[in-house]
Amino acid sequence: MTGAANPLRLKAVRRGALAEYLAAVALMLRGYRIVAFRHRTKLGEIDIIARRDDLVACVEVKARATVDAAVFAVSDHSKARIRRASDLWRQKQGDADRLSIRYDIMAVRPWRWPVHIEDAF
Repeated sequence: MTGAANPLRLKAVRRGALAEYLAAVALMLRGYRIVAFRHRTKLGEIDIIARRDDLVACVEVKARATVDAAVFAVSDHSKARIRRASDLWRQKQGDADRLSIRYDIMAVRPWRWPVHIEDAF
């Protein structure tokens, strides 16, 4: 389409934003504090950075029909990008030496509560 935004792309962006919001709510209900949302660096983006005490969870959110589809949607390239971005984030933290970083996936399925897969990669 020229001159106008692609309606399918807009729908996908809205679905992704809603999935990230639901994932953040689910994390907060599990006792995490959201310290960054859609954290962008020159090396990549992390959907959610959540913290509980000295544990930091870098969470990739995927809205898919099944949990398996969400897990397999995170490519090796995405995992490397998230790790590099988390290294930059961690360097800026005053207590970086105390932090443990974990990489999680949050699978958001239609009309279901998000599934939190800890230490997914």
